[in-house]
This record gives sequence, C-alpha cells and structure tokens, in this order.
Amino acid sequence: MKIKYTALAIAAALAVGSQAWADEAAARKWVDSEFQPSSLNKDQQLAEMKWFIDTARKLQAKGVKEVSVVSETITTHEYESKTLAKAFEEITGIRVKHDLIQEGDVVEKLQTSMQSGKSIYDGWISDSDLIGTHYRYGKIMNLTDYMAGKGKEWTNPGLDIKDFIGTSFTTAPDKKLYQLPDQQFANLYWFRADLFARQDLKDKFKAKYGYDLGVPLNWSAYEDIADFFTNDVKTIDGKPIYGHMDYGKKDPSLGWRFTDAWLSMAGTADIGIPNGKPVDEWGIRTSPDGCTPLGASVSRGGATNSPAAVYALTKYVDWMKKYSPKEATGMTFGEAGPVPAQGQIAQQIFWYTAFTADMTKAGLPVVNADGTPKWRMAPGPNGPYWKQGMQNGYQDVGSWTFFANHDADRTAAAWLYAQFITSKTVSTKKSIVGLTFIRESDIQHDYFTKNAAKYGGLIEFYRSPARVAWTPTGTNVPDYPKLAQLWWKNVAQAVTGEKTPQAAMDTLADEMDQVMARLERAGMAKCPPKLNPKGDPAKWLSDKGAPWAKLANEKPKGETIAYEKLLQAWKDGKVR
Repeated sequence: MKIKYTALAIAAALAVGSQAWADEAAARKWVDSEFQPSSLNKDQQLAEMKWFIDTARKLQAKGVKEVSVVSETITTHEYESKTLAKAFEEITGIRVKHDLIQEGDVVEKLQTSMQSGKSIYDGWISDSDLIGTHYRYGKIMNLTDYMAGKGKEWTNPGLDIKDFIGTSFTTAPDKKLYQLPDQQFANLYWFRADLFARQDLKDKFKAKYGYDLGVPLNWSAYEDIADFFTNDVKTIDGKPIYGHMDYGKKDPSLGWRFTDAWLSMAGTADIGIPNGKPVDEWGIRTSPDGCTPLGASVSRGGATNSPAAVYALTKYVDWMKKYSPKEATGMTFGEAGPVPAQGQIAQQIFWYTAFTADMTKAGLPVVNADGTPKWRMAPGPNGPYWKQGMQNGYQDVGSWTFFANHDADRTAAAWLYAQFITSKTVSTKKSIVGLTFIRESDIQHDYFTKNAAKYGGLIEFYRSPARVAWTPTGTNVPDYPKLAQLWWKNVAQAVTGEKTPQAAMDTLADEMDQVMARLERAGMAKCPPKLNPKGDPAKWLSDKGAPWAKLANEKPKGETIAYEKLLQAWKDGKVR
C-alpha cells in the first residue's frame, strides 16, 4: 500500500509539473505574439503572468473552474470576450464566459441583482455613472478594503492603481474605490478638418460671420458653422453636406444623450470638477459634503428645469431639426454613431471617442489614402451659461464591479480576470485595439507617440490637462437606474413637439423629485435623499451659483480657434 500511494503521489506531482510547464508555455506564446507592444518588457510580462498562473492554481484547488462576467458591446469588450478571455483560460486554466449585451441591458440586470440580493454574474463591467448608487445601497464590494483584506491574496502586486487615470471617478464620498476602470472614452467635438481648411469655404464663412472658420469655442460659433455647411455650402462632391449630426428616437439611448453631461456643456451645473458642487450636471443639489441629495427642481434648489437646462434642450431639438439629416430624429445612439464616417457630416458637437477605431478604417470617405483621418477631434464648445472651472463634457468609464455578498471564491476568480485584462501586460495592446485608455503608461507609450497622426487628436487630448474636465456622472445621483429612465421619455416629448422644452424639463424635474422622495422614505444604507421643501423658484435663481438666472443674451458672438493653436495649448499644458 505504501508503494502504491508513493507512485500516486509521484504521478500527481508530475501532472502538476506538466501543467505548470504548459501554463508558462502558453503565457510565453501570448506574450511573444498578441501581448505586444506593452509598457512592460517581456521578462516583466512573463513574471506578471507567472503570478496569475500561481494564483489561479489556488482557486482551482478550491474547485473554481469557470466564471461568468458581462459587459456592454463595444470594440474593447469584444476584444476581451473573444481574445483575452481565451488567453486567460489558456494561461490560468480558468474558463471565462464573457457575455456581451447592450448597455441598457447591463444596467437592467444589475438593478435586478441589487433588488434580489443575488448577483446574476460573478463580475460586471458597468459604467462608473452608478458610483452614487453603489455607495448608497451598500450592495457593491468596496475594492479598497477588499484589496487590503479578504482579497489581498488575489490582488496582483503589479496592479499599480496609481497608473489608472479614472479612479477619481470610481471613488465614493467615503474615499474608497468601488470600481476598477476597464475602458474609458470621452465625448468630444468632431469635425472635418479637410473641409475647414479649404480656402474658398474659409473666405465665405469669414465674409458672412465676421470671424474665422475654425474649432468653435462656444455654442454660438457651433450654430453658425452648422448653418453655414447646411444652408450655404449645401453639397460636397455632389452629395449633401450637413453641419450637425445627432439622434432623437424615443429609446433609452436618448437618455444618455442628456445625462452624459449635455446640460453641463451648456453651463447648467455649479463650478467644480469632477462634477458641479453642490449642483451637478443632472441638476441635482446635494448637501455641502456631497452626500445628501436635496432636490432636482428649481423650487427645491436644483437646476434640472432651470433656464440653462431649458436652453440646452432647446438647442438640441433646434439643431437636430435644422442642420442634421432628416433621418436623425428617428435614430438611436447605435444607428447614429456610424453616420459621420459616411462623409456627409461637417461637424458633430457630441461625438464619442469610442468610435475612433471604426473611423480610421481604410477606404472610408473620411480617411485619406495614406490612412490618416480627414477629421479631427477637439474639446466641445461651451454654452453661454458655462463658466471657467465647470465640467467641460462627459467621459465614460466602464468599470469592474462586484457584489459584496457573492460567493467569495467566484468573486476572487472574476477579480483575477478583471486584473488580467487591465494588467500592464495586456493593456497597451488593448488600447491599440479599442482606443479606450485606462492607464497613464499606455497613453505615454512610444507606440502612440509614433502613431498619433492616425487618431485625429485623441492622443494629444489624453496627454493634455484637458482630460480631467471630462467626467462621468457623479455621486449626486442616488439611484442611476431609477432616475436615468426618466430622461429619455421626457426629452422625447420635446423632440416630437408634444411639449415645449420648458414643460418637458418641468415634468422631468418633478418626476426626479418624486423618485428621490420615495428613496428617502424607503431608506438607503448611506446618504439617502432628504428633499428641500418646495419654495419660490425665484429665491434660488442667481448669478452666483446654480440654478443660474436666465441670461438676457443666450447667443453671444461666435468664437473659434485654429486647431493648430489648440494642439499647441495642449502640448504646453493648457486646457485650451
């Protein structure tokens, strides 16, 4: 019997040794091919992979063979699901079922899991827009404490949290990290640089408006340029040209068009980065410490139906109907996204850099024969209510999110996968594929220095101080799923003409207050709403802070800047 057990022990040891060799061989294969370039050298990459191999083996010994995670469907997550999940399985032996579904479905399933107390998935990539929700309900795991405590054994020593550029957006008022950034992209201004550079068009514009055709600094200039291309230029190469592009179908994605800082771009919120304080870009006022929501309507000190917000909605509707293709009002976010690549849009004020990879493909009407883009991106122009020090625009930060009461071993395995696909070993290549940067080391990588011309200003933007003024939804929003669904239904009524912009925003503000009142009664684990009593809106409207009083002139003279000067400002360390 002793001989038999010894033989079994030797066989088991040989099997483990063989598996270890196989795992490290797989790691070397991936490091030598797919995981290049990287901010690490190959020896450092292999050392990092060795940690993943050893750590995964401990989880396998606990019986964890597979994990399930979910994300929305964008280029970066497709790469993770199809390529990086396969690499993770080959290297660690743990299989990953990485589902790709629509963003609205991710939020819905997350909400269902929070209500039931049982997580459908082991890990989630969800927007940091939910940070206020996660903090208040207490259902989501606090990563700061997890990494220092129960999750220390499963946390990569080379994770380097300080290298992530978006952690300020995933940190709650308690200064704890609740989500780990996986991808992020900004909402910027997009324009056809080749058309803006044409001398005949520059001369015509200058003659009509009295200032230079260039990157608009304010909404007045954007409107002038939109009118110029739509009604004066009219056609380019025999095809219609439009001075604006947008979407307006009654669909959940219409809500993102507004909650993604559209009101902030107009100047609705208070001064403050990452979000206005005490009134944010949704128009929600909180207590001075940023903890307790106090109301959205002007009658409670909020700004959702303030003059600046109504102005923002009015311009959205007017521009779409006057200067966009007629199909735009019936399009969703996903349908409208590819339209500028077709070559008939001169500029777009609200354009997501997540589309960059798809806008650089050879053969597109907006790409030169040498592969460089005919278009450029720049900071979005500011509305007349906007003031220096306010949030400039929106930045989406899709982030790893885990439930606090989920199975500890499966959570650890999902956390391992999350760290793998955000690790320095793979993140540079992932950045090249999806152009959704999360690490400073990737942004500064020599690859992007050499290839910056291919990306139309994206690299310069992310290397500039401007990027910090583009921020996600902040912590003022107490329940993102419940409040976000109110926006698209009300905005749609302004698009169709069923309601005026003022009436639509009045209804939205009132409904937001009603939801927050229910949250106040129901109670939350931390910082529940406590609404201000209704009062005379006039006592809140001010020229000192939000909600801002109505301006006598909402269309000041247009201002533009030459793109070359803007790039130089970024290089000099200025916002613009």
